[in-house]
Amino acid sequence: MASPDRTAVQPWDTELAAQLAAEALRWLGRNYPEGVTAEVLREHEEAAHAAAMDADEVRYREALRAYMRTGRDEALRIRRGAASNG
Repeated sequence: MASPDRTAVQPWDTELAAQLAAEALRWLGRNYPEGVTAEVLREHEEAAHAAAMDADEVRYREALRAYMRTGRDEALRIRRGAASNG
């Protein structure tokens, strides 16, 4: 019998994780291509990787959302800079 303190761990769905990451990257590349290669994304990529290694789907999804927001924000910053210089 399992101890009441223990929580059952669900198996990590690597196919779903890969699908979610691919969708995030496609969305960012389609809508905000300037942000796809931004260095500011690194921390969110690392957070997503850490969450995946921990099999933590909630943290993984949060990291992907932060990745998309940050990429969008960086692309908009780049666009504003180009508009003000052009």
